Amino acid sequence: QGGQCGQRPSCQFQGSSGINAEYGEFQTFEHYLIQINLRMAAFPKIKSTHSLVAKHVTKEKWDKLSGIETKTSGFTLAKAIACAVQFDNQHCGIYAGDMDSYEDFADVFDPIIQEYHGISADAKHTSDMDSTKIKGNVHPDAPVKSTRIRVGRSIDGFGLSPGITKEQRIGVEKLFSSACKKFPEELAGEYYPLTGMDEKVRQQLVDDHFLFMSGDPNLKVAGMERDWPEGRGIFHNKEKTFLVWVNEEDQLRIISMEKGGDVKGVF
Repeated sequence: QGGQCGQRPSCQFQGSSGINAEYGEFQTFEHYLIQINLRMAAFPKIKSTHSLVAKHVTKEKWDKLSGIETKTSGFTLAKAIACAVQFDNQHCGIYAGDMDSYEDFADVFDPIIQEYHGISADAKHTSDMDSTKIKGNVHPDAPVKSTRIRVGRSIDGFGLSPGITKEQRIGVEKLFSSACKKFPEELAGEYYPLTGMDEKVRQQLVDDHFLFMSGDPNLKVAGMERDWPEGRGIFHNKEKTFLVWVNEEDQLRIISMEKGGDVKGVF
């Protein structure tokens, strides 16, 4: 009865009448037990010894962060570095499970991002989508078969692919399948969910090189192929120049493409 473990709450067992506990930061006794197990987890052996994870996930940082679960999707540091632990060929070796990951595990993510991209701690990301600034183009005589330009986009409040819950993934799909019905004529088309996909549709998407597949070992270990293929699908317009992959590696992978090398036109 009633032992104190560091700063964690004590619990008094009262025979068969149940548990009376001061949970403190924990909502339930079950949550308390889960968190204690997380915090007592041993520092993992990182097989990718030359990875950025091996450099920046120290025992000190592990002890500080390993018991944290993110609010959005219940993601943990152990899940984030799973590929670096499982495989010996990772350069970076870490995935964020949601937006919270960048804040909750900032002691790990910040130095890795800064080293990987060669940026300072106070660097700010900027985007410029003004196509008029694109000068020049691929020479028309160059043997370019096709051009693709793509962006990944995520919706606030939903987990990212490694951490997204099944309910959140289905929610993203529902939002997109509704939104795509409102696209202007040039972008109008059809959404094809992977679940229950007709074989003729599947074969046509394969022939068009549009279909994404499961089976990548990194994606599996990182948690990106959970509940496959539910909540995933492909949209393309009638001309097949505008595609969206839903819940592949990104929540939304938006792709512009056409034959030839007109980079500016595709952008």
